[in-house]
Amino acid sequence: MKKILSLILVLSFGILNAQETNINFAKLDAYFAKTAQDWGIPGMSVGIVKDGEIVFSKGYGVLEVNKPQTPDGNTLYAIASNTKAFTSAIIAMLVQEGKLNWNDKVQQYLPYFKLYNQFASSETTIKDLLCHRVGLGTFSGDVIWYKSDLTSEEIIKRLHAIVPNYNFRDGYGYSNVMYITAGEVIKTVTGKTWGENVQERILNPIKMNRTIYSLKELDTKENFATPHAFENDKNIPISYVDWEEVAALGGIISSVNDIGKWMIFNMNNGIIGTDTLLTPTSRNIIWKMHNTYTVDHTKPNDFNTHFRGYGLGWGLADFHGKLRVSHGGGYDGMISAVNMIPDENLGVVVLTNGMKAPTMAVTYYALNAFLGEEEKDWSAEMLEKKNKRASKDTRISERKEKQVKGTKPSLELEKYAGNYNAEIYGNIEVKLEDSKLRIYFEHTPDLSATLEHWHYDVWEINWDKTHAWFNFGTVKFNMTNNLKITGMDFDVPNDDIFFEELKPKRIN
Repeated sequence: MKKILSLILVLSFGILNAQETNINFAKLDAYFAKTAQDWGIPGMSVGIVKDGEIVFSKGYGVLEVNKPQTPDGNTLYAIASNTKAFTSAIIAMLVQEGKLNWNDKVQQYLPYFKLYNQFASSETTIKDLLCHRVGLGTFSGDVIWYKSDLTSEEIIKRLHAIVPNYNFRDGYGYSNVMYITAGEVIKTVTGKTWGENVQERILNPIKMNRTIYSLKELDTKENFATPHAFENDKNIPISYVDWEEVAALGGIISSVNDIGKWMIFNMNNGIIGTDTLLTPTSRNIIWKMHNTYTVDHTKPNDFNTHFRGYGLGWGLADFHGKLRVSHGGGYDGMISAVNMIPDENLGVVVLTNGMKAPTMAVTYYALNAFLGEEEKDWSAEMLEKKNKRASKDTRISERKEKQVKGTKPSLELEKYAGNYNAEIYGNIEVKLEDSKLRIYFEHTPDLSATLEHWHYDVWEINWDKTHAWFNFGTVKFNMTNNLKITGMDFDVPNDDIFFEELKPKRIN
């Protein structure tokens, strides 16, 4: 009877190596399917590991809207910042090999590394790069590398121009550019790219055979999801963005089955078969809290959480009295989540191909089921909250309401055309083409746009391409009292790519 049950599970729900358990997999499957439908996510794959085995693996929805192909446990998605744990693992291996130390100064390996002041520049260590405490704000500097053709070294050489949010090691600011820096340290120390290192040191030994870090390999793997932007309550297919140069911050493309192997490896304390890839010392320092988040102890929370913080490439917290090790990921058109409860040898991975994604609703429902916690409809609750937050986000509507119609620009169109330079980025050019102003970003061709007059000396940015993280935006031309243009200020309301950091100055 048990063999028959296992066969049914494999055939019906994509469950691998099903073991005797009290979990109602059919109920989980039905909940995941309904959640995917309720949230309107194009596609989603869910993987669950328990006691060293993948016990659930299935896809929902479609690989691309208006096309029939469905995802499964082997479907590839970009996992974005869930890659950061791979970067910290590579660094740990290099420490084990005596090629660097956690407290080595970054300038020892990258002499050109400079931050906002001399002290931060000279004191930043390898460990600092991996736990978001150098003083930069969350996502600050992402406008430098986002969709750009800059090399990692060229990106790092621009970091000095980023204005800090707080003092060195005096707060938390999620920093992708520090992981780019970590990737360049890896390249300098080993003489190999970050990708070559992750392939040789992690993907090959763990047999993550479908996982890649280069878009060049995507077509050869087949069975991959299409990313989708989300505008006006519609999922819009968009192209993959090449993150290979900055892969250390989030370049891996993988499946729930392969990430299942990664979770098993981590919960086995860095041991795969008879090989110890991560020593106990490495495991402990990676899962040690190096930076903390505030927990409101004056109010109860859903998970009886008392502490939350960041290790090296992993988020850490207590979850119903047990350690929770987790991370999220956000890529253009794809959201992901990886969560582990090591005490229970339990892990859940959710990969999606849309921006309105129920990753945590699925995760919490699955974790609570396995931990025997009270059942709760996380999907309904979290969807309601997300919709309310979206309805209260009036940044764009308020700007549109304040448009002053009937105004004219101060100067003839050709006066606005010219070259501008942002210290943090590079050159931005405004051209007059066919009686319209066009804007071009030197290192980011995908950000080219037509400028339509908004009001006074402010122009709406009509992007040539659909972008996942932003859509509406304006740019204001700044002038002296004598109407000489001195520069530009961008206003592109979004939570991820901060164009306002550019502040380009007119150079001719």
